[in-house]
Amino acid sequence: MTLSEWSYTVMVYATVGYLLAFAMHALEWSAARGLAPARPADGSEDAQRLRVDQWGRFGVAATVLAAVLHISAVVLRGVAAERPPWGNMYEFITSALAFAVLIHLVAVARFGMRWLGLGLTLLYSIGLGVAVTQFYVEVSPLVPALHSVWFIIHIVAAAIAGAAFNVGAVASALYLARDAAERRAESRGVPLTGYLAKLPSARTLDLVSYRLHAFAVPLWTFTIAAGAIWAQYAWGRFWNWDPKETWSFITWIVYVAYLHARATAGWRGRPVAIIALIGLVTFWFNFIGVNLLFSGLHSYAGI
Repeated sequence: MTLSEWSYTVMVYATVGYLLAFAMHALEWSAARGLAPARPADGSEDAQRLRVDQWGRFGVAATVLAAVLHISAVVLRGVAAERPPWGNMYEFITSALAFAVLIHLVAVARFGMRWLGLGLTLLYSIGLGVAVTQFYVEVSPLVPALHSVWFIIHIVAAAIAGAAFNVGAVASALYLARDAAERRAESRGVPLTGYLAKLPSARTLDLVSYRLHAFAVPLWTFTIAAGAIWAQYAWGRFWNWDPKETWSFITWIVYVAYLHARATAGWRGRPVAIIALIGLVTFWFNFIGVNLLFSGLHSYAGI
């Protein structure tokens, strides 16, 4: 087998690993059904809590194994291509998700954010699954327009910003779920139960999402600026209103609106979380939908 074939095979195994991790985290959530947030004095729920913890640990272990395979496959792809592995949609998706899983694992190891596992492993499974089945292309040299240091800077910044957007969106989705559960429990005068009770408070989830987006938005701004410099080098113009440039700008507007709304007291909470999810939709449409539906100056990268 060639290095390229090894890279593809390992990427498929990583996809399966993330799917297994998602199943483990799903069982973790399921095992917590009816579990109260406080431990009863008689210890009657100790066995249930142990099951929840075990499934969660299995999920993290499977995620770590899949991440090792995933990152190894990205590195092998770069070695096989003899260039940074960011020349087409397959390579960008797999690289962006590799950055996302690194942020995920740091959050788990440093801050105990195991609760990110269910949403993110589902994202990795779908993202890599689509990449290996629909967007895979053979290794090929870069076209002349991509032979620039600004290409590397632009793509790396986009991948890191995209990773933070994705992790932040999962935190926003969990915020919406936790906030709705807190409201229902308060209206009924009953304690919050199940895995949602094990999540941080809605306020904490909102803060986690905000910090991730506050990191990502300036980086995305830099991505657009670096892309403009690269466009001047490649095409002789800083801005062409190419479909991908236009949607990058739209994505930037949505996320700037998120930060502005987050700073406005009347817009905090659910409206802001919904804006964050809309931003993620525009981000992925930019990197998948635009390539499939439109033709433009970025079309040389292919699928």
